Amino acid sequence: ARIQPCLSLPEYRNVSTGNLVVKEPLNFWGGARVKSKDTKNSEPVYEPATGRVLCDMIPCGEEEVDQAIKSAHSAFLKWSKLAGMERARIMLEAARIIRERRSEIARLEVINNGKCITEAEVDIDVAWQCIEYFAGIAPTLAGNLHVYSFTYSGQEPLGVCVGIGAWNYPFQIAAWKSAPALACGNAMVFKPSPMTPVTAVILAEIYKEAGAPDGLFNVVQGAAETGTLLCHHPMVAKVSFTGSVPTGKKVMEMSAKGVKQVTLELGGKSPLIIFKDCELENAIKGALMANFLTQGEVCCNGTRVFVQREIMKPFVEEVVKKTKAISVGDPLLEGTRMGALISKPHMEKVLGFINQAKQQGAKVLCGGEPYVPSNPKLKGGYFLSPCVLDNCRDDMTCVKEEIFGPVMSVLPFDTEEEVVQRANNTTFGLASGVFTRDIARAHRVAENLQAGTCFINNYNVSPVEVPFGGYKMSGFGRENGMVTIEYYSQLKTVVVEMGDVECHF
Repeated sequence: ARIQPCLSLPEYRNVSTGNLVVKEPLNFWGGARVKSKDTKNSEPVYEPATGRVLCDMIPCGEEEVDQAIKSAHSAFLKWSKLAGMERARIMLEAARIIRERRSEIARLEVINNGKCITEAEVDIDVAWQCIEYFAGIAPTLAGNLHVYSFTYSGQEPLGVCVGIGAWNYPFQIAAWKSAPALACGNAMVFKPSPMTPVTAVILAEIYKEAGAPDGLFNVVQGAAETGTLLCHHPMVAKVSFTGSVPTGKKVMEMSAKGVKQVTLELGGKSPLIIFKDCELENAIKGALMANFLTQGEVCCNGTRVFVQREIMKPFVEEVVKKTKAISVGDPLLEGTRMGALISKPHMEKVLGFINQAKQQGAKVLCGGEPYVPSNPKLKGGYFLSPCVLDNCRDDMTCVKEEIFGPVMSVLPFDTEEEVVQRANNTTFGLASGVFTRDIARAHRVAENLQAGTCFINNYNVSPVEVPFGGYKMSGFGRENGMVTIEYYSQLKTVVVEMGDVECHF
């Protein structure tokens, strides 16, 4: 009997907070969901909004990782021989299916991740747009003819690529990594975060339904041990990782043993600089967008908000007023603007940062406390009221380290020169932002900020056409945009002699 895809099962349709239990296997290779062999290392996965167990995450061992990679390799042999147009057709069909099932996928994402539904729907849109974008590039991947004699070079796929995802954008990251990989003719084995194992399998089933060969996009569940097996496997050509700096260093070190290509998209502690000549209302909106999306669990968030001293008072007053008004609660309700943090330990870690900030002299202007919604089924959820910290200094832990929660640190500055130096005084370099009406200043500051992205008069806007990635310890390589093709392909040069061989022997 043909196994029904998850989205066609009744329990996955129109799920609501607190009622889904995932019983289906969450691994996928060879074109089907695969039951885990060894359940003894299983870990519970919690629903952030209720704190109840959603499913078990059963990590894949050596044999299973090997099966998934071999399945990917056999698909790669077929897929890489298809013309770009053929690959594009299948990818466009996958994008169409995602668009059609947007609301079901978004709801599952909310149940597993805790972010509010309005954000999750945007994430799913970004996922299909990304697949559509790279589908458009697939047929254009032709070679170059060079003037010398008759020489040509062409882009060829790498082979089996590994994608390791983070828990803050589970479905979107799976699309960001698989779309360019597939467009270039590679196959992929994807390992989601152990905290958000649910939606990657949905993407795998959609690729299959769209007509991809079995094994083209595979999902293996697991934590560090499974990741290690993937990085060390001799049949893997490349590893693309999104996550923390310490894990990124390990991924790079393990991949180096097999001279595998690596893309790292790591953490950030991005500066947002607000000059006194800004359009204040927009700057305030920008600061909220830079700090509170996905409960503050966003790597490129602008969490160091530098405000020119002359406008500090009106800025802080308005930001606090708007932050207090953010509706926290059931993430599946349309009116909710902030859902639950990913886990209880993570929430405690964020609260620890806030307490430490207080001890170091920061002043909590609002929020920063566990929040208990009135709905009784949300009593065990990991909710936190969004927090604004004032009286911050550059040497405080809350200003130096990535908190990854809804915590905004506000710092005064006087001059452009001074603020640029302070903004760059960090080991990170993922994003940055500047609000000013002075266009010359905007470009000058953007040029001098050491970051992969600089937003001018906005924040956290990342269309799939533009490259995304970091400087310094925020990683290297890029996701999205034309340039990503370079990270999922290799160049071959062919030199054809049209005459006799010149020989100096």
